[in-house]
Amino acid sequence: MLGIIIALISGALMSIQGVFNTGVTKQTGNWIVNSFVQFTGFLVCIVVWFFKERQQTGFADLFRIDHKYMLLGGVIGAFITLTVIVSMKNLGPARAALLIVVSQVAVAYLIELFGWFEVERAAFEWRKLLGMLTAVAGIVLFQWQ
Repeated sequence: MLGIIIALISGALMSIQGVFNTGVTKQTGNWIVNSFVQFTGFLVCIVVWFFKERQQTGFADLFRIDHKYMLLGGVIGAFITLTVIVSMKNLGPARAALLIVVSQVAVAYLIELFGWFEVERAAFEWRKLLGMLTAVAGIVLFQWQ
């Protein structure tokens, strides 16, 4: 149950952040907003780490990660922020969020199916494909005028 609540909070925060970031870009630019978002997020993370985890783990632990490509999360995060801003600016928050979520689910399912990035491989299930197609139908219905 906690996982569901956290996921719902995450989705809500992502939508709110996207709207805020898009609003700030109207007076600045995409990359300056992206830089500010990443920098302020970095500061929050450093402060929380200092008080919560510094005794258990340190930055040197990053150099011991088995698969170095997994350290690209920050780079990917910068492009996530940019693409959310641009999609919300062009489509509006609801349409953009709907497409983003369906894309997330589709890619996550492919990652599970093929066992990419050290994720445990999952068997194909028709009901999951049907769920995905239902989500795509929801996009079509949502766009219909």
